[in-house]
Amino acid sequence: MRWRVIASVSLGVNAVLAAVGWRYAHRSAEPVSSAFAFPAQASTNLVKTNVVLRRQFFSWQEVESPDYPTYVANLRDIGCPEQTIRDIIIADVNGLYSRRRATEFVTPEQQWWRTEPDAELVAAAAEKTRALDEERRGLLARLLGTNWESGDLVNLPRPSRQGVTLDGPVLGSLPTETKQAIEEISLRNQDQLQAYLEGQRRDGKTPDPVEVARLRQQTRNELQRVLTPPQLEEFLLRYSQDASDLRSELGSLRFFNATSNEFRAMFRATDILQEQIQLLSADDPNQAPARKALEAQRDNALRITLGDRRYEQYLKLHDPAFRDAVATAEAAGTPDAAQIIYEINLATAAEQSRITADSNLTAQQRSIELKKLELEQLQANTVLTGQQLPPEPPPPPPPKKVLVLGPGDSAASIATMYGIPVNAIRAANPNIDISRLKPGDAITIPANALTPPGRPNVPPFPLR
Repeated sequence: MRWRVIASVSLGVNAVLAAVGWRYAHRSAEPVSSAFAFPAQASTNLVKTNVVLRRQFFSWQEVESPDYPTYVANLRDIGCPEQTIRDIIIADVNGLYSRRRATEFVTPEQQWWRTEPDAELVAAAAEKTRALDEERRGLLARLLGTNWESGDLVNLPRPSRQGVTLDGPVLGSLPTETKQAIEEISLRNQDQLQAYLEGQRRDGKTPDPVEVARLRQQTRNELQRVLTPPQLEEFLLRYSQDASDLRSELGSLRFFNATSNEFRAMFRATDILQEQIQLLSADDPNQAPARKALEAQRDNALRITLGDRRYEQYLKLHDPAFRDAVATAEAAGTPDAAQIIYEINLATAAEQSRITADSNLTAQQRSIELKKLELEQLQANTVLTGQQLPPEPPPPPPPKKVLVLGPGDSAASIATMYGIPVNAIRAANPNIDISRLKPGDAITIPANALTPPGRPNVPPFPLR
């Protein structure tokens, strides 16, 4: 901050003037050396002395230098105390690197349209910050010695908490006085808002959203007095509640992926209307028509800004079912199938509701119908996303034909009856001696046998 440098300079100048004054008074009080004394008899003659005049006032421009070693040497030449030199140089170097951090690389705060920071950008910004800090510390160590941190601005106050980040092409190049004014406004209004919220909590009351909106509007009005419209918009895109709410909304949509230009356009279209809506009480029936009209105006402004196709996508993504359909389609690499998947899912949900409400179905029947519906939905979505259907399970083996022999039945008569050779009967019944069959025996008839008319295929008891 420039005030620190001014304070340091003032302290240095006062110290120098005091040193010069003390030195001048000390020289005036010193006795004249006997080596330069004149004889008594010559005392009536005019005495001439050599007086060296030193200026008590100087221009600071004579001391300042763009070259730091020269700057330090100049400060020492005028008798500036070492602690003052340390404070001046540290403040100046910190200011230099603060400006570089604000203008030389992109930080996550500058990408105000993103709901989640870019991981690569975060890593690059952290590495650049680390490199700049090492460079700053190295410069200060060369200028002031390796123990420079022990006296880092010990005589000057430090801010008690971190302010807002003001960097990038628009906010990073602001004058120091403007940045300080912005930080003071932000912190002061933050304190006011916090004091109100704590007071409401202490009194057991719920904070009034209208009062909160009024306090935020007050902050905006104060910022308008120190920032130009483009600067104010950049600040609001980063730190206003409206921009934060818009980021949260778009983040919940997951697949909208607004660009920086799109986010800025949406913010411009809705910001003023949102302010007016927030200043109207949602609980006051007298203000309900005004709120409804402003909300309709806001939605129409969004539609015009985004265009019909993009606005339709924006509205659909508010439906969790549509977001699930988009997720399914994108995971399969077929994003164009999202709409059809969505329609299938809607139809399935409607059919599930119908089956669940059908009182004519038993619980078992209802479960079977729902399972069939689920399978049909899975098959349809699988085909739409270009995936392979799972293979059909092999058909179950045909049930065994079992015959309980009656009087007169023999292997030969059964073979004739079913149109199969005796050897086929023997193969189907390896544990039975078909040459000694008797009434009441149960034998297995091969699956490819014909069914004779009037003879049962299934025994009255299971075959063990």
